[in-house]
Amino acid sequence: MIELDLITSNPGKLKEFRSALEPLGFEVRHLPEEVDEIQADTLEEVVQGCVAQLKARGLRNFVLDDSGLFIDELNGFPGVYSSYVFRTLGCEGILKLLQGKSNRAARFECCIGCSIERMGQFTVKELSKGRIIHEMRGREGFGYDPIFVPAGKERTYAEMGLEEKNELSHRGKAIKSFARQLAKGMEGERR
Repeated sequence: MIELDLITSNPGKLKEFRSALEPLGFEVRHLPEEVDEIQADTLEEVVQGCVAQLKARGLRNFVLDDSGLFIDELNGFPGVYSSYVFRTLGCEGILKLLQGKSNRAARFECCIGCSIERMGQFTVKELSKGRIIHEMRGREGFGYDPIFVPAGKERTYAEMGLEEKNELSHRGKAIKSFARQLAKGMEGERR
């Protein structure tokens, strides 16, 4: 088992990382370290800034992510501000902003960054396209899950079990990309 510390204050993220990485041989431990998110235009910039802060504190072998909901009709809003917008407006506020709008296209993006002593630092980013529905549905998941339906599906993330959501979601895809990078790095070490 390879140990990784996940830096998050979100228990839903911890559950998703564990569900996706533990079957691949990674033990994901929770590290509730505080980090100040920099204000930036992209998730990659935010994640890289957070990784740099934590490395400056002497932390090693950690992973973190930042995700955002980007709505076409709102020119990508809330984007990098998704967490703040969710805390202040919630799903109900997003639905009000889209009231009467026909373009409901949206995407979730997830950027994962890490610093691992034997591999250095790297980031991966994935996305999940879909749409914002007109009302909240479902009780699973967290955040904007009750209003987002992934492309080709009829149910929201909040109506799916964790395993199904991880197959389709931005974070699930990013975790798989992250795991492939880790495996490739570990393979290179064994040579």
